[in-house]
Order: sequence, then C-alpha cells, then structure tokens
Amino acid sequence: MLRLLMSSCSLLLPATPAWRCRGRYFPAICLALGLTIASYYSSATEALLWFATERPTLAARQAVDLLAQAAADGLEAQDYNAEGLQKAIENAVNVMALAEDQVTRIDLALTSAMRRYLNDLHFGRVDPHQLGANYRQAAGAFDADLLLTSAITDDRLAQTVRRVAPALPQYGSLQEALAHYRELAGHPAWQQDLPPLPNGHLKPGEKYAGIAALWQRLELLGDLRTDAAPPGRYEGTIVEGIQIFQERHGMVPNGVLGKDTFALLNVPPASRARQLALALERLRWTPFLPAPRVVVVNVPEFMLRAYQVRDGRIEIKTTMKVIVGTTGKTPTPLFDADMRFVEFSPYWNVPPSIARSETLPRLRRDPGYFDRQGFEFVGSDGRVIVGLDSASLDAVQRGQMRIRQKPGAGNALGNIKFVFPNKDNIYLHHTPTAQLFKRNRRDFSHGCIRVEAPVELAKFVLADAPEWSEARIVQAMRKGKSTTIRLQEALPVVIAYHTAAVRDGRVYFFPDIYRQDPLLDAALRQRSLAVRVSYPANIPAESTY
Repeated sequence: MLRLLMSSCSLLLPATPAWRCRGRYFPAICLALGLTIASYYSSATEALLWFATERPTLAARQAVDLLAQAAADGLEAQDYNAEGLQKAIENAVNVMALAEDQVTRIDLALTSAMRRYLNDLHFGRVDPHQLGANYRQAAGAFDADLLLTSAITDDRLAQTVRRVAPALPQYGSLQEALAHYRELAGHPAWQQDLPPLPNGHLKPGEKYAGIAALWQRLELLGDLRTDAAPPGRYEGTIVEGIQIFQERHGMVPNGVLGKDTFALLNVPPASRARQLALALERLRWTPFLPAPRVVVVNVPEFMLRAYQVRDGRIEIKTTMKVIVGTTGKTPTPLFDADMRFVEFSPYWNVPPSIARSETLPRLRRDPGYFDRQGFEFVGSDGRVIVGLDSASLDAVQRGQMRIRQKPGAGNALGNIKFVFPNKDNIYLHHTPTAQLFKRNRRDFSHGCIRVEAPVELAKFVLADAPEWSEARIVQAMRKGKSTTIRLQEALPVVIAYHTAAVRDGRVYFFPDIYRQDPLLDAALRQRSLAVRVSYPANIPAESTY
C-alpha cells in the first residue's frame, strides 16, 4: 500500500490549485496527502467513491464523460487524463472482477482527476498573481472532496460541476462562441487567405476578385445574414457586413476594407477559439463579487460598465468609454478594490515619478508653466508654497516636497475623482481632455482611468444617498473647492482584462494592448506539461503501476 501511495502522490498534488504548492514543500505535502489517503482507503472497500462490488458505478461513467468534455469550458481533457481514465473504466466494466489494489488505483486516479477538474473550474488553472493580476479570492470555503462526496451521494454530479463554474451569463455565452469558432476551424473558407486587395484597400463600389470568398466568411461569422447571392462589386449588404465585423473587432465601422480589417479577416478561427478559451479562464479568476453594485472596467475594450444585482440577476445600469494607461509605458494594473470616497473638485497630487520625469524638466524649461497649470508646492508638514523657486524644485527632486495642481477647469483629474484605495494609487476620474474619447484606441493615461460620463457614474455610485441628486452632483463638481465624501457602503471596483466578450448575441474581439494573451497562454501550456507528467498515458484495468 505504501508503494501505491508513493506512486500515486503525483496524481494527488496537482489537484490542488498550482499556486498553493511550492518547491520545498512538495515532499511534505505529498506525504501528508499519502497518509490521509492511506487512512481513507484502508478503512474498507465501501470507502471507494467510484466502485461498488468491484465494478464502476454510474457516477464513475458520468465522471469520465465530464472529463472528456472539459474542452467545452476551454479546459484541456488531457490535463485530467480523460482518455486513460475512460479506458480504465470501460475495461473495469467489461473484464472479470478486479483485484482490490487495482480497483483502489483506478478509484484514486479518478478522484484526483475530478478534484483537479473542480478546482480548475472554480479557481482557474494558474495563479493570476503570477501574471501581475492582483485579484482577491472570493470569500467562502471551497472543498472539492466534500462536493464530490455529496454529489455522488445525491446523484447530482453533472449539476454540481455546472454549479462550480462561474454563474455568469457571460460564461455560458463564451462557451457557445467557443464551440462555434471550433466548428469554423475546419471549414474550407479558411483553408487559404483572401485574395490581395487592389491598391491595398477596397472602397464601396469597387471590384474585388475575392467577393465570393469574403461573402462566405462574413456569413459564417454571423456578420452577413442574407439569402442573396454575392454582388459583383463591393457594395450594399456586404459593406454593411464589413461594418459589423469592424465594430466587433474594436475598429471604426467605416466600411472601408483596409489592411487592418483585411488582416483581421484572415485570422484563423482556431486562433479566435483559443482567445475565447483564455477569456473563459480569466472569468474563473476575475472576481465578480456578490455585491449589490459593482463597477467593472475592461481595459482592452476601453469600456466601463456599472452593474446592479437584483434577485441574482445582473443588470447593466450605465456604460461609458474610458481612457487607460499607455501601452509599454504606464499600463493600468489589474486588480480589484473597494471604492470608499468620492472627491469633488479634487486636487491632483503629481506622482513623484511623473514629477521627476516630466513636470520638473518642463518647469525648468518653462517657468510660466507653473502658474498656467495652477501648481503649488506642498511640504511634508503640509506647508503650501504658491510661487515657483529653485529651492522647491530641488526639494521635489529629493522627495522632500510634492507638486499638486489646484482644483479648476484645467485640473488633470477634471472635477471629480472616485477613490478605491490601492497600492498603485489608481483611481477613476474626469478629464479636461474629453476630445480623446473620440479616439477608437484610448490608452493615453499614466495608469489611472479617465471616464467619459462622470456625472452618470457619480449617480450610480451615490444611488444609496438620495440627497445627492444630479443637480447637487454637478454643483459640487463646479464649485472649485475640494470636497470629499465617504460612501455609506463600499462599492467593489474590478479592473479586468478580457480580449473577447459576447454582447447582445455577438462575439467581440479587442486588441491585446498589453500583450497579456501570450503570457496567459504560455502559463497554461506550462501548467499542462507539469500536470501531464504526473500520471501515465494509460490506466488499463489490469495495470499494476
């Protein structure tokens, strides 16, 4: 039995979320798990989960079927040795009675695989912190073993598995989209690229040799719904289809088929399917907290949505454009925090990094910039200096003073700031440069998030404070005197990163501005390799491993 436990230890350990087991702790954890399992399985054959009278139960066959279908959730069936376990269960059904140790080995392997499967569905397969996403884990204990035992006892294994996955409408929609794009992956329409565009672009009314092929792709993608035959020119319905396609891919829907749109049309469906699988993975570890109201920013989409939850139903109350951190320089960090304050007519305390790299050099070149921007110096003791002098500049350089911008029309934060304390000092705020919201791609900030409709957001944030009417909000924003109010209830804010989403039945893909998809993909592949070396390729019923 000890030999069995030692050989099975590698099966057990990966079932625990990967980030909970580290280097030097492996042997100790493995031994502890082994002793626990030894005690469990040595008690009696009746303790087995998946066998009765040396034969697999109906639950065992359900379990291996569920593992085989893991791809529907964007998971990898091979991560759970689904094929090997299926063969083992089939053999155990069809052969003579197995030896006790053989039954135990198969039962143990299936338990380990199902434990890993449930943990993966609930937590995700990788630690988001390893990828720089600092999300809190939702409160509440999750015990995969207890869930398995109760599910088998109540004959509700499939229902339990569905309950473990994120209970969000978006999750099911992404699953459907994933299935569709996987079907398209083998379609002849993508066996070769579209013919080159004449002169590098195609405008309405022009001829194009690839009209029929373009028409077919748009039909298959759902951007063109018609029974008509393809036109002889690029005009009419097909132009409308391109506009829908452009909108779904985060582009200006102008109907002009240029190089960027053309490149996106040639992206293989298999690549989009992988992108959808990554979106499902992120949903598993992005916290959608059980709060009555939540604000979510999706960075690559450049959008904010404020949600209200009533009777378990999620309702979008307001949607607006946002500006996020500049790619490659000052990307907006990914995290969640609780909004606790709203500041009207705020001061802007220039971050030390910005002060040293941008503001101080500008002030030394152009001293008049100080008054034009409404700057002042603030000492560590709170002392305020309103005039520009070289001693104060040097003190800022040394970190002994800070520069702040007074409230006003030119304040970098606009006239309202939404504060959710965090280590990166990131917040939501208005902006005097509203013209940037007309841009399709909006990564221009130093990391903070600028909102297009601050009054609408303030109304949502202050919805439980009826004294804060829209008129009073606008008045406070225009007052020019800094005022901070504390929210009656903390409001969760989630800074998320999803390059694929389903909105109103349409699948949208957004530019991976921070190159997060390759990082997540690599982490998942590395994790799969680590998991798959923990078990043999096959687990036949007659095995003695």
